[in-house]
Amino acid sequence: MNYFITGTAGFIGFHLAKRLLARGENVMGIDNFNDYYDPQLKEDRTKILEKFDNYKLYRGDLADNDLVNRIFSENKIDLVCNLAAQAGVRYSIENPGAYIHSNIVGFANLIEAAQKNDIINFIFASSSSVYGKNKKVPFSVTDRVDNPVSLYAATKKSDELIAHAYQALYHFDNCVGLRFFTVYGPYGRPDMAYFSFTEKLMKGEGIKIFNHGKMKRDFTYIDDIIDGVIAIFNKAPSKKWGYKIFNLGNNKPVELMYFVESLEKALGKEFDKEYLPMQKGDVSITFADIDESIKEFGFQPQVSIEKGLQKFVQWYREYYQK
Repeated sequence: MNYFITGTAGFIGFHLAKRLLARGENVMGIDNFNDYYDPQLKEDRTKILEKFDNYKLYRGDLADNDLVNRIFSENKIDLVCNLAAQAGVRYSIENPGAYIHSNIVGFANLIEAAQKNDIINFIFASSSSVYGKNKKVPFSVTDRVDNPVSLYAATKKSDELIAHAYQALYHFDNCVGLRFFTVYGPYGRPDMAYFSFTEKLMKGEGIKIFNHGKMKRDFTYIDDIIDGVIAIFNKAPSKKWGYKIFNLGNNKPVELMYFVESLEKALGKEFDKEYLPMQKGDVSITFADIDESIKEFGFQPQVSIEKGLQKFVQWYREYYQK
């Protein structure tokens, strides 16, 4: 099949494209290589993907409507998977315009081009952040999600609403949103806690622990996420879900302090810790109800937080000591 994956120089996009390419699929990718975090990491991911003859990369921005339309006109595309987005809750407070540009304008350009070109399978990344400060846990796809506490979350909810409208108007076979829960692993995002904590330890710096370590996160290893996305791709042609939302999470929230202790064990060192109150835009817990994902495409996370962090630390040492 011919897949158009957006954000292929990013963390999840890179891993998804690599998995598809390795099994012989054709992948068209796009990324704007912005400097939200070290662009060299994005270039190094891209070097790995470009070793495959069946990979074609466009360097550009989804907010560039002419470029988006050109990609569809130049390629046969069977399925679109949108993983490109401006990520990060805290950064959205400082740079709101970046989120409107990428997550709203870019998303709207992409789904409009998809419908104009008769694409019937459109898969897109949402986020666990849309659940905001919902009190009921675990978070279910049937819960109301109209109380976001960050602009990032609001843009992801907006994408879900745009997709819902497009499905109603143009009747995609599958218009599927995936709410990812705190994805981590090798080649991850340096702005994520596990990555930045490791970096600070290597530099001999202390770390800041917000909400005094009382937060819980449903940390989900990257391989489990990719297994879930691929399972959806495999099922989509026969399922015809229409508009559908799925949670992709580990279903096992971990308290931040246990996460820090597990990272310390993997690194063989202890952090110098500073405990602080909750930050703006943060929530106290994320916890995925994955019953629907298990039933519909057999999603079953396999990697524990201890094993996942060990794999990340092994990669980190190899990558930064080369």
